[in-house]
Amino acid sequence: MEQTHICQHAAPRKARPKLSVCLARHADEIVEAQRLRYQIFAGELGAKLPSRIPGIDQDIYDPFCEHLIVRDADNSEVVGTYRILSPEKARNIGYYSENEFDLTRLQHLRPRLVEIGRSCVHPDYRNGATIALLWAGLAHYMRAGGYEYLTGCASVSMADGGHHAASLYHRLTQEYLGPIEYRVFPRCPLPMASLRQNEPAETPPLIKGYLRAGAYVCGEPAWDPDFNTADLPILMHMARLEGRYARHFLG
Repeated sequence: MEQTHICQHAAPRKARPKLSVCLARHADEIVEAQRLRYQIFAGELGAKLPSRIPGIDQDIYDPFCEHLIVRDADNSEVVGTYRILSPEKARNIGYYSENEFDLTRLQHLRPRLVEIGRSCVHPDYRNGATIALLWAGLAHYMRAGGYEYLTGCASVSMADGGHHAASLYHRLTQEYLGPIEYRVFPRCPLPMASLRQNEPAETPPLIKGYLRAGAYVCGEPAWDPDFNTADLPILMHMARLEGRYARHFLG
């Protein structure tokens, strides 16, 4: 795939950063994304990252993945990133989410299934423009490769012990629970029965974006002890992408 095919630029606006999105083309760009990941996951969220290089979030999946980056043209800083694992590369190593979920019911989708993960945005850039550019990059990657499904783990903080995550899952399943044939099963389930499920629970912006675009929640959350998060399994069929989103992201 020609990496330059998915490059897009946000329309310049007064007093707003000039952002661009592209797949990383060089090893040093991947390191920039990994440094941002470490800053957010370890520095901000307190995740335990088994990194071989100080200040860099790096694991065995990175060499098999492509890395989508959003860059601020004013200071050349990478301010947002997504990690993308194609079905062709997943044949060599499997999907990251298989560590957390039994994906047996998605087996028939694998030739058309792209996994996304390690998504993060610099605190100063957590706005609609940055997220929209990441989505645009993903959408063009899917179209260029002829892929039909996106999957991944959407993380919810467990800083309160998991009550917020359990309440969010309980609320989202009223409208967004996927069909039973797409249901996956956590290997380390969140102990839903021992958690409060009726607390007010605001949907994180990234998850909200998935759901508005037509994604399903495909089962109960898994507990990720390294990141101390509850991870919701997300699946989106590109054909479900709502018209206004398709026009915006696919052009």
